[in-house]
Amino acid sequence: QVQLVESGGGLVQPGGSLRLSCAASGFTWGYYAIGWFRQAPGKEREGVSCISSSDGSTYYADSVKGRFTISRDNAKNTVYLQMNSLKPEDTAVYYCATEPLLICTIATPHAYDYWGQGTQVTVSS
Repeated sequence: QVQLVESGGGLVQPGGSLRLSCAASGFTWGYYAIGWFRQAPGKEREGVSCISSSDGSTYYADSVKGRFTISRDNAKNTVYLQMNSLKPEDTAVYYCATEPLLICTIATPHAYDYWGQGTQVTVSS
């Protein structure tokens, strides 16, 4: 049974940092891509970043390039999203998702069948 558990969200001031974690279990780690998505109130879920299973290639939304970094710890079956220089517009519920993809995508959340419960990130002074 595929299970994803996010953690690390919270309240942070603009310009601050947070590191989100996505702990995974129930599947063969090396064959699944991991994506991070976010959803703000009244908005559609949008892709933030992802990391591929085949070659570890990473992708970022233009809005977070240069500020966010995705990484994976294969020994812990965990993916991290380091978020720096946070802005109020980064406020959202952040979800991790997984699917047996060789190359990950953030183009659409429909590419992923398995989701975590989400963690709230609020950027406010």
